[in-house]
Order: sequence, then C-alpha cells, then structure tokens
Amino acid sequence: MIGLLCFVVAVLASPFKSKIRLEAENATLRHQLVVLRRKLKGRARLTNNDRWFFVQLYRWFPSILPALMIIRPETLVRWHRAGFRRYWRWKSHRRGGRPPIEAELRALVRQMSTENLLWGAPRIHGELLKLGFELAQSSVAKYMVKHRGPPSQGWRTFLRNHAPDIAAVDLFVVPTIGFDLLYACVIVRLGRRELVWINVTANPTAEWVARQITEAFPWDEAPHYLIRDRGRIYGSVVTRRLRAMGIRDKPTAPASPADRIDPA
Repeated sequence: MIGLLCFVVAVLASPFKSKIRLEAENATLRHQLVVLRRKLKGRARLTNNDRWFFVQLYRWFPSILPALMIIRPETLVRWHRAGFRRYWRWKSHRRGGRPPIEAELRALVRQMSTENLLWGAPRIHGELLKLGFELAQSSVAKYMVKHRGPPSQGWRTFLRNHAPDIAAVDLFVVPTIGFDLLYACVIVRLGRRELVWINVTANPTAEWVARQITEAFPWDEAPHYLIRDRGRIYGSVVTRRLRAMGIRDKPTAPASPADRIDPA
C-alpha cells in the first residue's frame, strides 16, 4: 500500500520533472534491480501487497510489461486474471433471497411424495401449510421425489410394432403444363408399402379428404392407425370420420418436415 501511494505521488510530481531526469531515474532503478537479482538466489518472495501493487500498476499502465525484471510478464497477467475472477465471483455471490429449508422439512416433503404417489406439489404444499410449515409451492416441487413412469415408445418403435395396422395419408401439389395446380391425395399401407388410394382435385377441402378416406378403406378393412401431418385441411370433419370408422388419428410432431396443404 505504501509503495502504491509513493508511486501515485511520483506520478503527480512527474509533470514538473524534465524528461531527461525521468529517464535517468528509471535507468537507476532498473540497474538496482539487476544488481539485486544478481545477488538473490532462487525466486524472489513477494507478498500479497506486492502482487496487488503490480496488478494495479498493470491496470493503469499496461505498457510496463517490458520493464518487469523480478517477475515474468505472463505471471503478472495471470495474477490480474485471477483477481478479475475473484472479484466477479464475489460480485455474483448470492445475497439475500429465500432462507434455506431445514433438512427435516426436506425429508418430510420427500416422505410425503413417496408415500402418496398421486399427490402433486399443490396437494403436498396445502398439507404442509395445514401443519404450520411456511414454504413456497415451488420449493415443494423442487424437493419432491421424481417418479419415473414407464418409458414411452418412440416413432421408430411404434412403426416397427404396428406397421401392419398403420396407414398414412398425404397431399402434395402437382403443377400442370398450363401452370395450374392440382392437389393429389395419396394413401398407403405401411405393412406392405402398398398404394391403397390416389385421387386428384383442384379444390381440396376437408370434406373431400374425408370422402377419400372412406372410399379407400371399406368398413371391415380400416387400419387401426392413420398417420398424417398437421395441415389445416385435416379439420374436424376428417377427425370425426376417422373416429366413426374406428381409426386412431396419429398426427406427426409439429416440428417434423411434413407438407401442410391448406384449402384455397
């Protein structure tokens, strides 16, 4: 600290000194450091105050790196980065907030969630409030035991297990030689990759799509599942027709790259 104060005083007084005098003082100080370094054996021992002095000096004047004699420039830069990390670690340290929950209360939350599998966070939170425990519902949800259900099958497993009972429907655009657009409805069975139905129209509607499904599958040959995209043309008319035929509607995921043909 005293060395830093002396340096500040020297800096304030430097404008009143000539340039030649400053160069002479710097040369004298550097030569003294060379003599001391030649005399000392091993590494120089620096205190935390010394490190802080050099780091502050480096922050104000980064050009002092070539003038360092007793320490390496990369060592000074490493000290500066370490101080920067410690400062922001202290700055981001949590101050205040919710008080920590006692271990007994956390154990009680886990016990209640384990013994009552059908209770969610709102129910357990209400029961704890009745017992006189003051805590937030989010804290109850945080310390509840997470019950893992049986893993659900993905699309690949679903298609492999039910391929003979799955059909797929899709609409795509066919441009004509006269620059008109026709909409083709294609229905296939995945089990044998069999083309079941194809038809073309210039004005597709939900009623037209429902009629194609009815004509493609007789009542005794309807599949159990029908895969489709989430286009708006598959409206309530189509879903009601599928339900009446005993077909389970299986739309693809919203993010899947499927065509969405909307009626004009």
